[in-house]
Amino acid sequence: MWREVAGQAFPAAGFTPPVDTAVLAEAERRLGWRLPAELAGLLRETDGIVGQYGVDTVWPVEQIVDRNRRFWSDSSFADLYMPFDALFFFGDNGGGDQFAFVRTPRRADIFVWEHEDDSRRWVARDLHDYLGRSLADGGDDWYR
Repeated sequence: MWREVAGQAFPAAGFTPPVDTAVLAEAERRLGWRLPAELAGLLRETDGIVGQYGVDTVWPVEQIVDRNRRFWSDSSFADLYMPFDALFFFGDNGGGDQFAFVRTPRRADIFVWEHEDDSRRWVARDLHDYLGRSLADGGDDWYR
């Protein structure tokens, strides 16, 4: 299903082999948090999606784990940004801004974190909506 959604928005979207259920379970263990159901379903079909211009529209599972653990624990971020505890990052725009689910309270909406000014704002109602918008436009500022 997710490959079809992405392919409809951008026929040249890049896919990789799916993530094994055991790998997803290990990712959740390392995160200490259960992945959003939509994202887990997508990762069971493809380990990330590459959009126009090589943008990591959805990161591979290992990158998802590494980036979130860093955002949640790197003390140097505390001097620069508001806390990231409420966000669960999974992709970027290729220019530094990153996309996230809301972790607390858990919801399907997608927000962008704009790294230049540390703003966080709504950009899509769910993963399906995010893929359609981000892949169809392809620009690094489709959400503005």
